[in-house]
Amino acid sequence: MESTRPSLRLTHEAALKAVAAAAAHAGSLGVGQNIAVVDEGGNLLAFLRMDGAKLLSRETALSKAISAASHRQPTARLDPELELKLAIAAGGRLTNLEGGLPILFGGTCVGGIGVGSGTGKQDIACARAGLEAIGADLPDA
Repeated sequence: MESTRPSLRLTHEAALKAVAAAAAHAGSLGVGQNIAVVDEGGNLLAFLRMDGAKLLSRETALSKAISAASHRQPTARLDPELELKLAIAAGGRLTNLEGGLPILFGGTCVGGIGVGSGTGKQDIACARAGLEAIGADLPDA
């Protein structure tokens, strides 16, 4: 029996590239965004608060990234009936707000990206731009 297994890890270079691409897309939309990228354990790898981004959206961006990585699915897919229970059980770190996407390569989750400060659709579009820039799997729209 094996005691260890190989695993994929998101690099800080990829995290920075994803943030840059998400920010470039946000710029093209004319929206200042907060953008967070975490690894598979929810540890922050990269963060950017663009000019004009809403102050409290820095917290939601991080929660979206952690939620997407933790559940390995877009945050908007989390069951709304469990929203309050999940938030309480996770110390306020889990959310079903739009804008969090898992970072998957070949179906393996290596992290999450969370974007907050625009509309839900803008947040998702910016997060998708980040995934596209690093060649990650794109979730169904």
